[in-house]
Amino acid sequence: MTAIDSELLGLAFMAFFIITFSSTARYYFKFVCFFVLSMVCAVGPIPFMLLRPRDHRNALFPAFCCRKFGKMLGATFEVRGIENIDQKHGGVVLMNHQSALDLIVLAYLWPIIGRATVVAKREVLYLFPFGTASWLWGTLFIDRKNQKEAKTTINKETKAINEKQAKILFFPEGTRGHGDSLLPFKKGSFHVAIESQGFIQPVVISKYHFLNSKAKVFNRGQNIIKILPEISCAGLTKEDIPALMDRVYKLMQAEYETLSDESLAINNLSKSL
Repeated sequence: MTAIDSELLGLAFMAFFIITFSSTARYYFKFVCFFVLSMVCAVGPIPFMLLRPRDHRNALFPAFCCRKFGKMLGATFEVRGIENIDQKHGGVVLMNHQSALDLIVLAYLWPIIGRATVVAKREVLYLFPFGTASWLWGTLFIDRKNQKEAKTTINKETKAINEKQAKILFFPEGTRGHGDSLLPFKKGSFHVAIESQGFIQPVVISKYHFLNSKAKVFNRGQNIIKILPEISCAGLTKEDIPALMDRVYKLMQAEYETLSDESLAINNLSKSL
């Protein structure tokens, strides 16, 4: 063994030791692994995606890889309520937002939700080459700083809801929430739902008890994704938005509390075994 080989082996042992005994090092190591592996599987199929640009099926392989990466890193998910999905029509899918790891949630939903389209901030588009891959599988990019333009862009997609049975996925909180309560919802997704006179499908993800960005903790954890029954917006007008928002928020908050309590109990039990 050469001197260089010995040094590399020593560095490898040192890195293993630090990652094993330092929660902060493990936190960053897992996130780096997640982003690098996700990037590779997202951009690798780009040549094949070019054959059918803006097609939701382009994300199926990256979604498969993302689910596997999540399990490797210890973030596992159970999906409930699949029977509530109706792929015969489009709609607006609302999900609570907690972390960049919500990409794993999207990876679970993408193969089962139907013709899915995600709404993301425009800055993601410029994250080459990931932004290119996202565009190719149909991500809808909006400029949050220009509300008029963003509203116009999203409203164009209401036609896709009715004409192509598309499901547009939103994070109605608009930003990541880490507490025991969901953040207040923004109106954009509800405008789209009422404009299309279609359906809202709430999807609730249990709190990520295994993850703490402030304390830099990224442990193993079992999580729950629950797809709730659709809510029809037929006959509703813009004047009904406040009441509709309040109804959906209360429904998702109650489910969030229930699922979070259950996932906490599951994770505590697994630690004790």
